[in-house]
Amino acid sequence: MDIYDLSFFLTTMWVGPFWFAMLVYPDHEMTKKLMRGPLFFIGPIVIWWAIMASEPQGLVEFAKDSMNPANILEGLVGLLGTRAGAAAAWAHFVAGDIVVTRWMWKRCMDHGSERWVTLASVFFGVMLMPVGVALHVTLVREAAD
Repeated sequence: MDIYDLSFFLTTMWVGPFWFAMLVYPDHEMTKKLMRGPLFFIGPIVIWWAIMASEPQGLVEFAKDSMNPANILEGLVGLLGTRAGAAAAWAHFVAGDIVVTRWMWKRCMDHGSERWVTLASVFFGVMLMPVGVALHVTLVREAAD
């Protein structure tokens, strides 16, 4: 297992307890306390920074390619086509997923949504973010009306 495998594993395992708490114990005081601060997304962000610091040349190359709009996508392909780029992208995705999932969970709590609405929002928020957001916005809007 190299540093990139380890970062993938740690990023995934970091958000697991937070996601599990929102999914299984959404109304519990400990879940509310756990989700109050930034701890739920700090791990993936720190891992992203560590990966970027370990492979700064990838960001330099991407920045150069980004100067010409015709090369931006090719530069992104070059960056993501590396183990460092893929691991960093994963940390980025996971951090975004847990932040948006926390927003949906909190919105469900604030609206007093039915448990199944909260479960669907939180489950799909991490598993299939676009589906989770679409479900959440549709279901919570209906529940609030």
